[in-house]
Amino acid sequence: MPSRNGEFTRHVTLPSNLEAYHQLIDEIIDELERRGWVPEHLFAIRMALEESISNAVRHGNKHDPNKQVFVDCRCSDRSFWVQVRDEGPGFCPEQVPDCCADDRLEIPGGRGLALMRAFMTRMEYNDRGNVLTMEKVLPK
Repeated sequence: MPSRNGEFTRHVTLPSNLEAYHQLIDEIIDELERRGWVPEHLFAIRMALEESISNAVRHGNKHDPNKQVFVDCRCSDRSFWVQVRDEGPGFCPEQVPDCCADDRLEIPGGRGLALMRAFMTRMEYNDRGNVLTMEKVLPK
């Protein structure tokens, strides 16, 4: 829904399952596309949303049907901001091994974090590690 200043905002509570978030992501991407965002940025945001929400379901909430994932986002013609919160105990992102290290190249895990860091302008976790905030700002 557009806000008074032309921003599109969403505040959504999702169940902890891997099917629940696809419609939300499609809606966000459609809105960004209407605002003129190019395919390369749309791909980056879609990937970051899919990774962050699926990580919240799988790793944060451990697929617990009694827990939820909370997604708040806003976008304009030049910026996209999202916060994804799960009800899990959190984690320390600095302790996730570097997926690009020679001894980790064939071991799954950690690639989503690396991709989100690469594709988004800003990415940070709260101290507990259960709230991820990301932002993509288009260059001028």
